Amino acid sequence: MRAHVPGADSVGLQAADASSQPRPEGSNHEAPYQAFGCSIFPSSTAPAAALQQEDWRDTACPLLFIQLNQLLSTPAGLEWREMARWIKFEEKVEDGGERWSAPHVPALPLHSLFQLRTCLQKGTLLLDLNALSFKEIIDKALSGQPEGVELQPELRERLAALLLLQPQHQHTQSPLRLLAQLGLAPCREKAKSWAEPGAQLSETPLKEQLRNQFKKKVPLGSEAAHIAVGEVEFLEKPFAAFIRLRRAVALGSLAEVSLPSRFLFILLGPQAKVKGYREVGRAMATLLTDELFQRVARQAEHREDLIAGMEAFMDDLTVPPPGKWDPNARIPPPSCLPSLHRRTALHPPDWQSHSNGDMAGAGGDKASPGHPHAGEELERTGRLFGGLLRDIRRKAPWYSSDFSDALHPQCLSAVLYIYLATVTNAITFGGMLGDATANMQGVLESFLGTAFAGFIFCLFSGQPLTILSSTGPMLVFERLLFSFSQDHSLDYLEFRLWIGLWVAFFGMVLVATEASHLVRYFTRFTEEGFCALISLIFIYDSLKKMLSLADTFPINWQYRLDNVTSYSCVCNLSSAGHSSVGNSTPLPSALAPQQPPAAPVGLSRSQCLGRGGQLLGTSCPYVPDVTLISFLLFGGTFLSCSALKRFRSSRYFPAGVRKLVSDFAIILAILAFCAVDATLGLETPKLLVPSELKPTNPERGWIISPFGANPWWVCLVSAVPAVLVTILIFMDQQITAVILNRREYKLQKGAGFHLDLLCVSLLMVVTSATGLPWYVSATVISLAHMESLRKESATSAPGEHPEFLGIREQRLTGIAVFILTGLSVFMAPVLKHIPMPVLYGVFLHMGVAALNSIQLTDRVRLLLMPAKHQPDLAYLRHVPLRRVHLFTIIQLLCLALLWVVKSTVAAIIFPVMLLALVGIRKALERVFSLHDLSWLDSLLPETARREADGKQAGRQKEDE
Repeated sequence: MRAHVPGADSVGLQAADASSQPRPEGSNHEAPYQAFGCSIFPSSTAPAAALQQEDWRDTACPLLFIQLNQLLSTPAGLEWREMARWIKFEEKVEDGGERWSAPHVPALPLHSLFQLRTCLQKGTLLLDLNALSFKEIIDKALSGQPEGVELQPELRERLAALLLLQPQHQHTQSPLRLLAQLGLAPCREKAKSWAEPGAQLSETPLKEQLRNQFKKKVPLGSEAAHIAVGEVEFLEKPFAAFIRLRRAVALGSLAEVSLPSRFLFILLGPQAKVKGYREVGRAMATLLTDELFQRVARQAEHREDLIAGMEAFMDDLTVPPPGKWDPNARIPPPSCLPSLHRRTALHPPDWQSHSNGDMAGAGGDKASPGHPHAGEELERTGRLFGGLLRDIRRKAPWYSSDFSDALHPQCLSAVLYIYLATVTNAITFGGMLGDATANMQGVLESFLGTAFAGFIFCLFSGQPLTILSSTGPMLVFERLLFSFSQDHSLDYLEFRLWIGLWVAFFGMVLVATEASHLVRYFTRFTEEGFCALISLIFIYDSLKKMLSLADTFPINWQYRLDNVTSYSCVCNLSSAGHSSVGNSTPLPSALAPQQPPAAPVGLSRSQCLGRGGQLLGTSCPYVPDVTLISFLLFGGTFLSCSALKRFRSSRYFPAGVRKLVSDFAIILAILAFCAVDATLGLETPKLLVPSELKPTNPERGWIISPFGANPWWVCLVSAVPAVLVTILIFMDQQITAVILNRREYKLQKGAGFHLDLLCVSLLMVVTSATGLPWYVSATVISLAHMESLRKESATSAPGEHPEFLGIREQRLTGIAVFILTGLSVFMAPVLKHIPMPVLYGVFLHMGVAALNSIQLTDRVRLLLMPAKHQPDLAYLRHVPLRRVHLFTIIQLLCLALLWVVKSTVAAIIFPVMLLALVGIRKALERVFSLHDLSWLDSLLPETARREADGKQAGRQKEDE
């Protein structure tokens, strides 16, 4: 039976051609048609030795640059010409030979793989060849033919002379060099940098190789592989050879770029015998780009190892039907390549967890199956402060590197970005605290508290990437506490001091008893609900602040352009005993009242009012359209931040420029719109920073006395509200810590749940005693901090997206942010030029970015999307759509309930409602199956362990 695949007819390779040739003894006759690991027929081919080694993941193979040279007939004679190249994806020389194609996933005719398998079975195979030059390699390859198919001496000489010809490379030139060529010779044909036809291969690299711009795309340590295919008249049978050098050797001008060479594959034959030499060469190149086959090729000891590696490659091959796919279409590279571990997993796929991108049981940690947070950090020791001591031992070796790792330009942009976000947050929440507490806590207290608490936390905490700040839930509790104190004639700050001391005590108890172990029960359901709530608070507060500008700076709806001649405003000083001195608008009119002749100089509005005068005229109540320009600054900052952040993945400019612009996106947007505001000169509200170190309310001091203002029993009663604050702080702190320490961030230095909680608890003592606001981890700002410190691969192959390498883990950015926050009190002359609408735009950007980072947002979009337009998401393949919608609706109802509780008089029970999310998630196991929850959410520890034990028992029963 003939297999029909895209492109098969074009190369003319018949399945019968491959199957009709004699096979070596012991080979599997059905191997070309069966899957290597999942065939329904028994296979007699043993797996390659490289596939049987368990530690193959620990060794990294150098990346291969693969070049395909094809022998072509020209009027000047036969010549080798570069036709395609690979690093990870294929690039072809377009028709005309003047440009490379876009990188794409190679699509192979199936028969080319069958023919290649025959070449590997019957051709020359030289493994670990010792050679120092290409001529020596060719001599040994031509003399190493199998018995019975040796070449005649004359044919060997002709083949050697043919193979030693200089290939014609398609060099990659920089855009500036191309423009220079066009400018110098606009009417001449493109000057070819190729060697003359018939020239011999050079033993040293050519100038074109050394100047080739493509080498910048090749990572350091890469090696080269050469593939030479073509048709010759003097051969009666195909000549095939696969060669692996013992040591990579530089082969002069053979490759387009100067790299040491490791592999060579040669296939030459007569015209009438085989028509698909180029396709067989493409199949060999595609095999070598596969990491699994490359490992086999590097470690193979026998021919059977290569055949087994090829069968493993074909095991994962997918063949599109020829009538449903255009073979000439080029498949663009995927944004994310599948993991090689899936092809070598020892356990079946259902053993792996599907939640949050984690694979339990496949990693080397001690995590419970199916749960993403049950690592070493949350294992219970059974001793008092055991978890805290383990956190300290884990983080101590990294402490010095937490400062040295910050010596990178990216950290500077992160400091500026997070500093502006922190200052904005301090001013916003400080102002709201002042309104809620009659200025017992205001903007100054917010600045000093943020600087002190954040600095101490970043210096000693277990996860210094966390940013401490005032949060919406904490503001709600402060407002309720102040109202309660006023209603019962209690001193607010003293009452608050005792609550803070009790909270610190309860926090120490939680640390001592390793209560952070409960974080294991915080699944995606709880995390997303809390993160969405905080993100919505950021979005709501930024919009609320902008809408309030319409009240402060009302729009002049009565203005009419046709009545401009009637508008005027004069200053009347007669009531103050002065002669009337006028001050008219810049648009004088014949209809406007005439100024008194005694007015030598006009007075400004502030000068007039300062002298006790009165403003008279129809244009006196005019207010500039500050609201409109403020909204333009607000929206422009938000859109610019979002666009510049996405600029990293655009197609314009070199990667280094895009990365630099993306890192400094927020700063560039703020500077741009500050310049716009300064140019327009309108009185938009500016950043107000206190310039004196005096309490906002003069009735309070910097040290709060614990006794004297309230009855003695208040210190005992304070324990009741302290329980609620403790729950709130524990949930707020630990949920944020869980989100930041997810495995998808690839953090290397470990978490510190117990140590972080200890720092927050001790800071409660200091901030309560000094009357400063209480601080806890800020989810949105911390996520923005993590995002600003993302590390990506600097060198990527053509078509390959930069690889996410993790987060730049260090302490210095947070410390610098809070030092600058404290110094902001003395930088008022500079900061006063920053418009508040610009910072509110940054607030909106952070809230929207955090909201878009959770799966809940994607599932909400599915509610509004017809099924045929829905993206191909993993959980949609395994969970019915109605169950997905039901899970989403339940999450939205919980989110709405949290918002209502936070915004009403029932806000006192808000901490309990956060804790109730864990109980609601547990109850969902009665509504959804464990299979559905494994895709939509994380499994709870005991549930995951029970499910894993059941699967293990089932496998043991099947084995028996």
